[in-house]
Amino acid sequence: QLQASGGGLVQAGGSLRLSCAQPRRTFTNNAVGWFRRAPGKEREFVGVISWNGGSSSYADSVKGRFAISRDNAKSTVYLQMSSLKPEDTAVYYCAVGRSAYGASTEDSYRYWGKGTLVTVSS
Repeated sequence: QLQASGGGLVQAGGSLRLSCAQPRRTFTNNAVGWFRRAPGKEREFVGVISWNGGSSSYADSVKGRFAISRDNAKSTVYLQMSSLKPEDTAVYYCAVGRSAYGASTEDSYRYWGKGTLVTVSS
């Protein structure tokens, strides 16, 4: 089962790295995306990385602060978050795309993991 991990409590300006892994299944041929749902809001796109890590794209709200990478040998994708802000507080989800190059829409993803909570204090 797809699982996001690494969430926790961090102060504003701090950093955190989330991981997304699927132990019994490989997603080396698929894009992997990250989404988040803040309290009282709808889930939103954060970023996506292509199947081989050759390309990635991000929401404007996190561009320049967040970076996605992947290690296909470990079937793991990472979301490195820096310069965190209180508005980054959310449950973060990873999802496996339907194709090698993902998109920002939820229907572009086939498998969703359980989320991990990130809380940024001011």
